[in-house]
Amino acid sequence: MSTAAAGLRADTCAAISAVDEPLPGTAAQVTAWLCLEHPGPWGRDVFAGEAFGPQLSERLQAHVDAAGVRLLLIRRPGRSEAQAVRTVLFARSAPDGSWCERIEVASPEDLLDLDLTATASPPRLGEPVTEPVALVCAHGKRDLCCAVLGRPVAAELSERFGDAVWECSHTGGHRFAPSMILLPTGYTYGRLGPSESTDAVDAAARGEVYLQGLRGRSCWSPAGQVAEVAVREQVSAGVDDLTVEGPEGSPVVRHRDGRTWTVPVATVSLAPRPASCGADPKPLSSICRQSTSGPE
Repeated sequence: MSTAAAGLRADTCAAISAVDEPLPGTAAQVTAWLCLEHPGPWGRDVFAGEAFGPQLSERLQAHVDAAGVRLLLIRRPGRSEAQAVRTVLFARSAPDGSWCERIEVASPEDLLDLDLTATASPPRLGEPVTEPVALVCAHGKRDLCCAVLGRPVAAELSERFGDAVWECSHTGGHRFAPSMILLPTGYTYGRLGPSESTDAVDAAARGEVYLQGLRGRSCWSPAGQVAEVAVREQVSAGVDDLTVEGPEGSPVVRHRDGRTWTVPVATVSLAPRPASCGADPKPLSSICRQSTSGPE
């Protein structure tokens, strides 16, 4: 069991998952992110109406869905006060063009006026963000594990990295808590305590990818995430040096220097377990590498 999950009751989803469920391949598949500072209530689902009201929630969901953007709510670790101006982070996570910009809005409704087309080049809607941003899931209304495990990580990271750290709403995969996403790259982590999370952010600032607790890069499919992690465990590569393509059963990982690796993967069934705390156990599966051939 991971150090992060060791303090939880044995019947929580994170403690059960930590026994035997692999992390690679579990990052949410997202290429573009829109993060809105919202110190008020989030509700269980950010679009259910508690955060913005029913009508605005519907309009916001349609706006981000049309652009293929994932909306997250963010707040500063600890007690968060309402502000006259809210921070918005707009980011794209892909090796051919990763970027993050900081925008200021007066209200959530202002998001409807933003062109959310996330091309390889920054849209210049706001100020460029040059240092890694850490988003730590602390969405307690979605799952207890995220609050219990995520908030201490966010608090300690904030002591070190200041305004580059935010608590965020549901990122996908409560059972891998604490869950952290690094922008702009989209590399996603699970089961890391404060010390390891600090190392991950430090590595990102150097243009490196920290391997411990790595769930995958969000721009790839689950199989592609597994393949990239497998190659990174074998070779040293910069944050944007690797791309993934090819069939889901045998993804091909390409290095910018021309080397390639074929990584056959297979779906493995896991014993029934709750996907989140309080849910009924159900069969789950995991994508695992079979072998790694190459470089070719």
